[in-house]
Order: sequence, then C-alpha cells, then structure tokens
Amino acid sequence: MVPDPAHVERFSRDLDALIAPDVRVGIAVSGGPDSLALLLLAAAARPGRIEAATVDHRLRLEARDEAKAVGSICRQLGIPHEILSAEWPEKPRSAIQERARHERYRLLTAWAKGHALDAIVTGHHADDQAETLMMRLARGAGVRGLAAMRPAAKVPGSDIPLLRPLLAWRRSELAAICVGGGLEPASDPGNAEERFERVRVRRALAGSDWLDAQSLASTAGYLGEADAALQWAMNQEWSRAVRNGGGEIVYRPSDAPAEIRRRIVQAAVERLGAEGRPEELRGRELDRVLAALTAGRQSTIRGVLCSGGADWRFRKAPRRKS
Repeated sequence: MVPDPAHVERFSRDLDALIAPDVRVGIAVSGGPDSLALLLLAAAARPGRIEAATVDHRLRLEARDEAKAVGSICRQLGIPHEILSAEWPEKPRSAIQERARHERYRLLTAWAKGHALDAIVTGHHADDQAETLMMRLARGAGVRGLAAMRPAAKVPGSDIPLLRPLLAWRRSELAAICVGGGLEPASDPGNAEERFERVRVRRALAGSDWLDAQSLASTAGYLGEADAALQWAMNQEWSRAVRNGGGEIVYRPSDAPAEIRRRIVQAAVERLGAEGRPEELRGRELDRVLAALTAGRQSTIRGVLCSGGADWRFRKAPRRKS
C-alpha cells in the first residue's frame, strides 16, 4: 500500500510547508478516494506521527461498515484509528450537508484535543477548491468568500489548526494512488444526488470544455492572498481607530475603503457575538448592519447591538424578555 516515492516526496513538501514534520497530526478519513489517498501518503511521509478518525454521521446505514473498513486499513498500516459517531436529537431533514459538516468538525475537534494532536488534516483537493469557488461566485460572495479553502486555517469554532495539503492535487491523481495501493474506496450515494449544490456544480464543471478546475483553484489561491492583504489593512485600521474596553467596541469611521469598514464591523461582531455562529456571518447580514450604521441607526446581529453615528458602537444586546 506504499505510494510512489515521488508522490510521497511531493506530499511531504506540501505538508511540511504547513506544519513542522516532528509533530503529531490527525487525519480525517471518510473512506472515499481522496481521504484514503491522504491516509496512504501521510502514513508513508510521517510514520508514527499520525492518527486517523472516521466520522459516522449516522445518516446512512452503510456508513458504519465503511468506517470499520477504514479501521481495517489503518490496522494494516499500523495507525491508530477511531470511529466518531454523530449525535442527533433529531436527524436533519434540511441543510443536511451543512449540518453534517458542523457535526463532523465538532467531533474531530474533540477527538484531536483528547489525543493531544497538533492539527487536523483533510483531503480537500484542487477539484474541491474549484467547486467551492464556483458555488460562492453563484452566491455573490466577496473576496473572503471567493478565496474559498485555505491550505491552513482553523477548524470552525475552534483553535485547532485545519490543514489541507492536497489543494494542488487533482481528484484523478488521488484516485490513482488508491488504485496503486490496491484499495477500493467507499462510494457515497450523496455524491450523485442532484439536490445537493456541490453535485450540480461538479457535473457542470465536468461537462464544460472551457472551465479548468486547476486554473479555478489557482484563482482561489490568488484571492486568498488578496484577502490576506485586506486583512492586514484592516488590522492597521483597527489599531488606529478602534477603542475596546468596558464591554464596548468603538470605531470612528474614516476615509478607509468600504471593505475595510466592513471587516471592522465583522471583527467587532465576532468578538462580542453571543448568538448563533458569529464567526460565520453572511454577506447580506453585514450589508444590513452597515446600511444601518451608515444611516446613524441601530441594528442587532448575533446578539450584538450596533449603533451608528459619528462613532460606531458595538456592545452585547440586552437579554430578550421571555
């Protein structure tokens, strides 16, 4: 099951660029071709320094057997493996993929912390990146959204590093690694259901003779660099024009570009937010708050009261009366 040495060397360079080679990391393995290829590459590149986990979302009967099959592969490779089971008070009937994603990261975060792992590594690749970019383009996303997935980020709602060393790899390359290792990946029927946006986008890209997934993934990377530059500029503005104390954040708007002011508002809400997921504000929510602040009005978002005027003020909103 050992991959081609050239592939292992390439993977080592990609992962070493994201995290030191002497630390222990957790590999998220679903049993599909992408994550199985990641498992084989990581096992060869960092022997003795990886553990693996498979999330059983408990949404398909076959999922448990698929997770056990991953465990069998891990035993052959000498890699510790754990099956993490989702906990649903009631199984989701809408926004299934989004809710499954949140539960998956919640479980992986708890697992990584419990095993003292320094990061979680996933098998997202260039084709995933291209699909994400197209989905966000269709929603009218800004620079931050169009930057799509970053090679190094944080697990949503956590301080655990989330690493994606395969963003320059194609889906076909990873499938070939599985074939070469004699593995038969699991097949998720959800990957063929047109009701899921990603499936529709994937098929549209596959049927296009002018959209190239590798080029789209490169574009997302360039947008990520642009987003980092904008974030740097926002940090400068925050240091210059924001006061933070007494449970209140105060910003005096200047001649900063609209995108910088927008990011100041987002950062203030993320720091004070007490409802929902403040770190996942949607563009239309920010647009509504910015319009109110610019007009000198008040607006409440994610448990934060935002007040306009000469100074823009942000504080936790009063508790709602039951």
